[in-house]
Amino acid sequence: MNHNKAMRTSIQHARQTFTIATMSFSVFIILLAISSPQGMFSQSGATTGDPRRGKELFEKRCGGCHSLDKDKEGPRLGNVFGRKAGTIPSFKYSDSLKSAPVVWNEDSLDKWLVNTDAVVPDNDMDFHVPKADERADIIQFLRVSSGK
Repeated sequence: MNHNKAMRTSIQHARQTFTIATMSFSVFIILLAISSPQGMFSQSGATTGDPRRGKELFEKRCGGCHSLDKDKEGPRLGNVFGRKAGTIPSFKYSDSLKSAPVVWNEDSLDKWLVNTDAVVPDNDMDFHVPKADERADIIQFLRVSSGK
């Protein structure tokens, strides 16, 4: 009898421990979600962003060299989503960018804005956006502006 009672006590203790661990993990996930910058994570885990904030950031951080509808020091970025890198005929790209097998999408633009040389060595752009939430916002602005 003492053996059965000890087993039941052990099982009850294990269930309580499991319940406490599960609740603690749930609270941790909720706190993580609450404390994360707004729009930082989607259900799939992919980075998302706010295109309204992205427009402001684009104008502030990128607008000196880029526009959506005309070439400046950098190429126009309207309809950039789905476009192969280095293909605006009116813009003089570096040879490395013209020959790069890059198509612009969320992933490639995010990598580009982190470190352009890691995506296409010897390109002419020397600029980066170190904050993930700002990159996500700018990328979503470009996506929406491209009608995607």
